[in-house]
Amino acid sequence: MMTLFIVLVVSMGAYGAERAPYHPWIEKQIALIKKSNDANLSDEALTKLVHEREKEYAQAVNTILLNRDKLESYLQNYDNEIFTLQKIIEINRRRGNRLAVLRDEVKLRAYKLLKIQNGMVRRIFQALDSPKIETFEEKMHQIIAQSQAKINALDDQHETYRKLLEQKPKNRIEKELHKNIVEFFALKEINLDILRYFTDNMKKLYRLNQYTRFKLLRPALYIDNHVQLHALNTFLKQYGLSSVKVLLIILVSLVILFIRKVLLELMERFLLRFRSIGRYAQEVLDDVRQPISLLLVVINLELILYIYHDFSSYGVTGRIFNVLYVFFLTFIIFRTLNSIARVKLENIDTSKRKIKSELFNLTVKIINFVVIIIGILVALHFAGVNLTAVLSGLGIGGFAVALAARESLSNFFGTLSILMSEVFSQGDWIAVDGKEGNVVEIGLRVTTIRTFDNALIAIPNATLANKEVKNWSKRIIGRRIKMKIGVTYDSQPENLQRAIEEIKEMLHGHSGIATEKTMYQTQGRKKSPKLVSKEDELGVKRTLMVHLDSFSDSSIDILIYAFTRTTVWSEWLEVKEDIMYRIMEILSRNQLSFAFPTVTIDAPQKQDMP
Repeated sequence: MMTLFIVLVVSMGAYGAERAPYHPWIEKQIALIKKSNDANLSDEALTKLVHEREKEYAQAVNTILLNRDKLESYLQNYDNEIFTLQKIIEINRRRGNRLAVLRDEVKLRAYKLLKIQNGMVRRIFQALDSPKIETFEEKMHQIIAQSQAKINALDDQHETYRKLLEQKPKNRIEKELHKNIVEFFALKEINLDILRYFTDNMKKLYRLNQYTRFKLLRPALYIDNHVQLHALNTFLKQYGLSSVKVLLIILVSLVILFIRKVLLELMERFLLRFRSIGRYAQEVLDDVRQPISLLLVVINLELILYIYHDFSSYGVTGRIFNVLYVFFLTFIIFRTLNSIARVKLENIDTSKRKIKSELFNLTVKIINFVVIIIGILVALHFAGVNLTAVLSGLGIGGFAVALAARESLSNFFGTLSILMSEVFSQGDWIAVDGKEGNVVEIGLRVTTIRTFDNALIAIPNATLANKEVKNWSKRIIGRRIKMKIGVTYDSQPENLQRAIEEIKEMLHGHSGIATEKTMYQTQGRKKSPKLVSKEDELGVKRTLMVHLDSFSDSSIDILIYAFTRTTVWSEWLEVKEDIMYRIMEILSRNQLSFAFPTVTIDAPQKQDMP
């Protein structure tokens, strides 16, 4: 199986003697490095070896790009080899075989280096699918930095290994140790060459990957590697071009030219088939022919720059072309509407109905104004302009118009917010910002409230949507009765206790008081999709408490806290009145008297007469 920068271990059974062979590509690179380290090598031969290694890298990259779907099957993680070596090292360490441990540790570092390297290569090729070359560059530098940090951690014994290489091996294990160290250093050098290749050919890698996406890699490689085009490519390279780029630019331009020649004819034939719009078709086509041609020229120019920049668009360039597209599309729509209007006006003139002509002309002007304003705003948006700042900087008059429009829009969205939130509805009793009453109407601009003293209040919806609203109508059970009953201090404890128990029993048995046993209907109400208390959402309160509460200055206070079944004010008053009468009977029956505030005044002391 073919792969880039990996080791394919064939046999794992001879770690103590000969290592399993690396992948042929790695073996060839190690051999080339050994040749280049030969002190007797001439400069010409060394240059030839460097070019050969560069060619090997390029061929390996092209092979992977042509088989991107098999990338995962090409690369291995060496977990089995690492696991086996770790076990052998443990065995040799227990046996005291120091040299064997050192020998296998070097080999282990080599496998770990290749594992990290393969992971780096995998992630870099995955990053090639980034939408922009700047994004790919950023990701690639991050991947390289992370991988190099791990590889540098494997090289903490560099000086020790250098010293061992200076010693002459005396036995088989020392020879194997020397061999493993040489290979480890060679793998480090290969890793540096890989990093250098990726860094120096970043744009080329991204471009070749884009060719892969468009199924153009094989012909592009054939053209780039053609012997007769080598001199041309060398010349074009200094201008950021290549023979493939030039051919693609010419091809795209010819296609755009063909479309420009044929598109309008096809549109005319298609539109003239419909009788209802046939009389407008020729006028419209005559008016939009030139802007459509210019639009295609702009598209052609952007595609040329897209190819030139290695199939990646730059931010500023993209904004400029987006603004141009908006301009031409707005112009085409403007021309189309005016062409139709012109034909329509001619028909109106022939029928001598001038008033319709004037009304139609006014309508066209309004539509044109709207189209132009929308086009300008959209163009400014694509240009990255803050539209709010533009509107606020149009001068005093423009500021006044923008401010008025802002308030109107705020009230409109306030209306939507009120209707969607369902905080209150028409007819509800609400209290907001010190104003209280029943909601008369929720309009587009204001909400009107009828107060209890029969005044009508209008509150802008934008203001109302941002205020705290208390809604007394959003409840189905429970209108609170809270009172404190003060009895005199001469009351007996047993009488107080008995009265409190009777009041509790009276409230629990009262038909108008809500208790825990009080049932309520939820039919016709939509179940909330939120995780909230059902009783709190519907407005159900059934708390009932009667307790001795406090010792006041002139009374002993009994707290009564309960909720009526009804929420209607008049019915609530009736229930409250009935309960007060019953409480009075209970206190009288238990010989308890209501306390009232008292004031003690000390009498003045008599003074002796002189």
